[in-house]
Amino acid sequence: MTTLPMIETEIHPAVDNPALPDFVAESELPSRDGDRIIQYREALREAMSEEMRKDKRVFLLGEEVAQYSGAYKISQGMLEEFGEERIIDTPISENGFAGMAISAAMMGLRPIVEFMSWSFSFVAADPILNNAPKMLYMSGGQFGCPIVFRGNDGAGGQLASTHSWCVEALYANVPGLKMAIPSNPYDAKGLLKTAINDPDPVFFLESERMLGDKAHVPEEEYYIPFGRARLAREGDAITLVSFGRPVNFCLEAAEKLSEEGIEVDVLDMRAIRPLDIESIIERVKVTNKVLVVDQSWPFASIASEVVTQICERCFDWLDAPPQRLNTEDVPTPYAKGLEYNYLPNPDRIYAAVKAMVGVR
Repeated sequence: MTTLPMIETEIHPAVDNPALPDFVAESELPSRDGDRIIQYREALREAMSEEMRKDKRVFLLGEEVAQYSGAYKISQGMLEEFGEERIIDTPISENGFAGMAISAAMMGLRPIVEFMSWSFSFVAADPILNNAPKMLYMSGGQFGCPIVFRGNDGAGGQLASTHSWCVEALYANVPGLKMAIPSNPYDAKGLLKTAINDPDPVFFLESERMLGDKAHVPEEEYYIPFGRARLAREGDAITLVSFGRPVNFCLEAAEKLSEEGIEVDVLDMRAIRPLDIESIIERVKVTNKVLVVDQSWPFASIASEVVTQICERCFDWLDAPPQRLNTEDVPTPYAKGLEYNYLPNPDRIYAAVKAMVGVR
């Protein structure tokens, strides 16, 4: 039987909101020869381990996170370091262990809940959407819910429709939560460390397809604040706004466009709750055109919200209607070729940009 970790702690309601550690600059530290290069999964592991060493209230639970070292080996070695009271294998019952973790958060602990896939989070929709984000409001500030829900989001590579959900558009609609969607190992570590320290529930969306991605992640400690976008590439023809895995599709398309003399902005939002609309406006004023690339379905998507806010906030700066590029409005296909064409892939982004800037 799984029990909560027995940690000596006082109750820390939401009003107990200590300042987060100091943040580094908003873009990643410059890479130099000899810098450490690690995988996305290793960056996530480091973020959790570093915060667990500092704070005994932090613990990890989920399916296969302990004895099996995580379904995707993200928590490898953590059981040996922190023990079974802080790295907890749960039954296959997302509703049960998510609800238990929310109760623990209300009583002062800081759980990290790993969903093997965000597709499975629907089983826990009542506690994670109907309780966690609303607890501070409903209790009049007496109880907060400092909890992180994390796991794989989006198409994982021929996992078919029921295992390929992009939940950001569904879940971001709920007030009271924060949502981070990192596109690279550097941001994954800095954003997750911030999430673990946050007094509110944080939905942390990863991608199975990026877990093996490698990048420079400095050994020195750093945190990345929510609501501060990263200008991943600078250009003057058009601004591409994206988050998560599609940022990399945008960068790939931008390289191809650059060979034809079309230089595009790529703005990585990092988080969509809160949304850094100010950075979007700043870049629209430079390029006067914008394409929002989003791996959610088009109807009522994050892209829809971003386009709406652009029209409300900087309409006079636009030289053309803002556009969005989403996944196709169909269930996620299983076939490899169909899945590629379903996603907002580099080829589709390239073609959309060419059409928007008037180049054939």
